[in-house]
Amino acid sequence: MKIKGFMTVCVALAALFQITTLNAQNMEKENRVPEHLSTFPIGDENTQYAKFFIGKSYLAQLTSNKDLNVPVCNVTFEPGCRNNWHSHTGGQLLIAVGGKGYYQEKDKPARLLLPGDVVEIAPNVIHWHGAAPDSWFSHLAIECNPQTNKNTWLDPVNDEEYATATSQNSKLSAQATQNQAVWYATYNDKLTETDPELAEIFGNFAFGDVQQYGKLSTRNRILVTMASAIATNSVTEYRKTLYAAFSNGITPMEIKEVLYHAVPYAGMSRIEDLLEIANSFFTEKGIELPLASQSVVTSETRMEKGLALQKSIFGNQIDKMYETSPANQLHIQQYLSANCFGDYQTRPVFDAQTRELLTFAILISLGGCEPQVKGHIAGNVNVGNNKQTLLTVATQLLPYIGYPRTLNAIACLNEVIPEK
Repeated sequence: MKIKGFMTVCVALAALFQITTLNAQNMEKENRVPEHLSTFPIGDENTQYAKFFIGKSYLAQLTSNKDLNVPVCNVTFEPGCRNNWHSHTGGQLLIAVGGKGYYQEKDKPARLLLPGDVVEIAPNVIHWHGAAPDSWFSHLAIECNPQTNKNTWLDPVNDEEYATATSQNSKLSAQATQNQAVWYATYNDKLTETDPELAEIFGNFAFGDVQQYGKLSTRNRILVTMASAIATNSVTEYRKTLYAAFSNGITPMEIKEVLYHAVPYAGMSRIEDLLEIANSFFTEKGIELPLASQSVVTSETRMEKGLALQKSIFGNQIDKMYETSPANQLHIQQYLSANCFGDYQTRPVFDAQTRELLTFAILISLGGCEPQVKGHIAGNVNVGNNKQTLLTVATQLLPYIGYPRTLNAIACLNEVIPEK
């Protein structure tokens, strides 16, 4: 039993070392602190108490009226950061407000903390708290009995203690953990609590295996996954991609534009409920609605500009479609030019290359759209997206749309662009 326990700790420490290294490299590369981890400000780097922390933390004082005797601050920890073992003579209250973290009292199991969780720390109880290895974490710290409350700082929480405390809830590979932390630094998936086995299988595949394939940027992976969630009308997955987009520098205008872009392809009935979810998300983040108008056409110019854009992407194929269309169906071709391309795709938020990627993601996610998929594969190539890029998009969406639709998409790719 001792050997087994020792090996368990060794495995946990090895995994922690790899995760910490990858996260550190990733955060250094991204050079960012998530601005929207919670509704509270992150504040400045906590240099005053840095000697009592492993890793970087940030502090925002939220109250200033000393007569109230209730000091409240928001403390934010980078992934893997935790404070030393310590105690308070007057006790303390913690309220988790963003990301994923842990709290542990001496000689007791660690407790996972998610937004909304409250920790009541009795006077003189030795404890520590901090972020999970794969997530930023913020909590409100409320000082109890401030007139007499004093902190006693003790030893650091060493790597072995931290690994043992957090490894029980971390079953993803180091690569999957790193990628998932980049996407969802500000979102907590309840799947890990209700269905940990499925969370492990899906997480390792979607964020480990799949994201190691191809060279699609994190930004484009999030955008095409968002477009796919819209096409399949997946409320939960769409809400998650909102957090991923917001945490990775995708602007509110771009987030909203993915919805607008999807309307002529997936239909308003699939988009309207998701539009409400996006608007609620923006309101929660303090973003004023409506966003600035992006329309660049009028009722007089929409046909002309839309047709010109169509021809710039698909060339002479558009003339052939008009020439061969039966007279009683010509209106559909006109709608495509004036509405799909004129009303929507002339909007300057995305360029043609990005829009064609989004269209490809939407069509293969809808399923049953193989003729349109083939047409837009050609369109993608014409605007600079090669077969490898489209194959990477199809692979990225595999965990979300399943094998049949993914294989159909690849069959279309191979037909339009045969393997050499």
